[in-house]
Amino acid sequence: MTLSHRQPRAGLLALALLSGCASVPAEAPPVHLRTVEIPTPVRCRPQLGPEPDYPDTDAALRAAPDLFARVRLLLAGRVLRIARDKEKSAALAGCAG
Repeated sequence: MTLSHRQPRAGLLALALLSGCASVPAEAPPVHLRTVEIPTPVRCRPQLGPEPDYPDTDAALRAAPDLFARVRLLLAGRVLRIARDKEKSAALAGCAG
């Protein structure tokens, strides 16, 4: 190749480079802010309160004077446990939905 063949290519290259610098930059696309609500699972922690003092402890049953007193202590403890179980079941059902 001779020098005369390279000149038109060099001229076209220079013209292309200069035209890139002279162009007007395109406008940036508009920004749209959107609020997206994503459900987040939250662990359910029901507030049950402290455990009641059950009357049918080992010490109370040993100190009971007779069989009837022991049975009364056991029944009182059972009633409290049933009430506490109902409270826990209601709280867990509230967590389920």
